[in-house]
Amino acid sequence: MHLRPLGTTGPRVSALGLGCMGMSGMYGPADRAESIATIHAALDAGINLLDTGDFYGMGHNELLIGEALKGRNRDEVLLSVKFGAMRDPAGGWSGYDARPAAVKNFLAYTLQRLGVEYIDIYRPARLDPSVPIEDTIGAIADLVRAGYVRHIGLSEVGAETIRRAAAVHPISDLQIEYSLISRGIEDGILPACRELGIGVTAYGVLSRGLISGHWQQGNAGQGDLRSALPRFQAGNLEHNFGLVEALRTIAQARGVSVAQIAIAWVAAQGEDIVPLVGARRRDRLAEALGALDFTLDEEALRVIESTVPRNAAAGERLPVAYMDHLDSEQSHA
Repeated sequence: MHLRPLGTTGPRVSALGLGCMGMSGMYGPADRAESIATIHAALDAGINLLDTGDFYGMGHNELLIGEALKGRNRDEVLLSVKFGAMRDPAGGWSGYDARPAAVKNFLAYTLQRLGVEYIDIYRPARLDPSVPIEDTIGAIADLVRAGYVRHIGLSEVGAETIRRAAAVHPISDLQIEYSLISRGIEDGILPACRELGIGVTAYGVLSRGLISGHWQQGNAGQGDLRSALPRFQAGNLEHNFGLVEALRTIAQARGVSVAQIAIAWVAAQGEDIVPLVGARRRDRLAEALGALDFTLDEEALRVIESTVPRNAAAGERLPVAYMDHLDSEQSHA
C-alpha cells in the first residue's frame, strides 16, 4: 500500500487508516468476532494506522485492539490514541481532563489495555478549557522522552491552539472531521497545518455513514449516537439524501460506489491528508480500500464539488451545544 508522510516529523502511514470507534458501541451493537476479523483484514491489506480512544466503550476498544494484535508484529502497526474525555457509569459524557498528571495516568491504563510498551501517536481528544495546551503537550513530551510515546498529535483544535502546541513540541498530525460536506478546516486550520508541516488524519470522511450510500432512514438503533446528530434529523435528512443521490449518479458513471467517491475526494486533497474509515465489517473495509484503486482527475473533482458544493449539507455536523465548546469551531482563522 502507498504510504503518506504524517507531517514533517511524524511516521509514514498507509494512505488509509482504520478508525475503530464503531466497534465499541458508538454506532450501536457491533460483533466482536467480526470487528477483530476486520482489523486483521485491514492489517493484511497494508493498513498500518489504527485509531482509537481510551474512552471508546470505556476501554472496550483498546482491549479489543489489544486482542486483535496478539501474535502480530508490533513494529508493523501504528497506534493512534486519543485521551481526556470523561465518562460516567451510565455511559454519559462529563467533560475533559488534560492535566499533566491525568495525561500520565490515562497513558498507563492505555498501555495496559492494549498490551504494548509504547503508543505511536498520543493526542488529547479535545482542548481542556481549564488547562493551557502548553501544559498538556509538555506532559506528553515528557512521555516521549521516557519512551512511552513516539509522536504527539492533536484533535479538533483551532489554528491558534495548533500554533501554541507546536511551539512546545513537534506535532505529527491533527485529527479532525473533513469530508465533502464538512469542509470548515479549509478556511484557516488546514493552511495553518500546512504552514507548520503538520499532517491531517481526517475522520468522518463519510459523515458518519450519511454519505456512504448505504444509510437508510430508521437505521439508527439503540445506543447509536447518530440519532442525536442534526444531519440525521427529519427535514435535514431528506435534503442530505438528495446530495447522496447526486453523488450516486457520479459514482455509477465511473463504475464505483458513493462511499468510494467520498473517500477518494478526501484522499485527493493532498498527500498530507490521510482518510480514516470507520469500517467495522470486512465488506465495508473492502469497499473503502477500493477507493485507492482509482484517482480523481481535476475534471472529476470539479464535477463532484459543483454537485456537492461547500455548505450544501443541511444541519451542523454535531449538536450546536457541543459545537459551542469545540475549539476547532471557535475560529477557522
